[in-house]
Amino acid sequence: MKPSPEISFVVVNYNGIIHTRELLKSMEDNLKSLSYEVIVVDNGSLSDEGVLLSKEFPHYNIIRSEKNLGFSGGNNLGIKASAGRYIMMINNDTLLIDDSVKELVAMLESDTNIGAVSPKIHFLNPSGIIQFAGYTKLTKITLRNRAVGYNEYDSGQYDTPSETYSIHGAAMMINRDVLSTIGFMPEIYFLYYEELDWSSKMREYGYKLMYQPSALVIHKESQSTGNDSYLKRYYMTRNRLLFASRNRKGIVRLLSISFQLFVSVPKSFLCSIINGRRDLALSTIKGTAAFFGLNNKDAN
Repeated sequence: MKPSPEISFVVVNYNGIIHTRELLKSMEDNLKSLSYEVIVVDNGSLSDEGVLLSKEFPHYNIIRSEKNLGFSGGNNLGIKASAGRYIMMINNDTLLIDDSVKELVAMLESDTNIGAVSPKIHFLNPSGIIQFAGYTKLTKITLRNRAVGYNEYDSGQYDTPSETYSIHGAAMMINRDVLSTIGFMPEIYFLYYEELDWSSKMREYGYKLMYQPSALVIHKESQSTGNDSYLKRYYMTRNRLLFASRNRKGIVRLLSISFQLFVSVPKSFLCSIINGRRDLALSTIKGTAAFFGLNNKDAN
């Protein structure tokens, strides 16, 4: 019987074969010393990109979903097909430049109370600029926090492992045993906020979340701000309300939802109108309405 791999990499592809191909190639080039498998979920791409990836990477497990299951659904499908003791969900628009992800495994093995860990993340361009070196605590009512080190040049100022309020959706490793306690990633969000909700659940069950700077992942996501879109605004608006509903209790829950409805939403709407982005103003309203239209907000 073939032994189970130590790490299962789960990659969700949606109309992004060029990025996915580059990521898989970077894995082949840099993970020669590790025991791992790769599961790619072609998540409802307009054309069956999984067929092409299967031909190029026959040693990887390529799964095709005819329906776009969202970020969580795609990752969950890949997790269910995986066999590794440790599962690393990694965005298809990332790159590995070495085998330092093994440091994530070492951290998980060092303490059974650690539920998940994320590496240091750099932007691709310009090089050496930090995207993620941990997250600060989320405020109870306004639901605001910040990514530690964001947009700073990496001169080693965040090279000490530390706890983080949340793992980062672009690159996160979890011990498979944790899934039996917390379950799979919540699919109700579809896009945005799901890893924050998942992180909250891990902390609720007493797990620690860690940032490991000895591991590095490169992310192609744009460093610049202002990359808002109709889809992003819609889900960010809906899911911030949803997160407050699911993760706050009592008077804090009421205050948090009220803050979103009477401060954040109107501000986003007005700013969009002033900036000539009527599409974003409309998506803000539709995202708010969609929150109220969700029948079972506590569903996974």
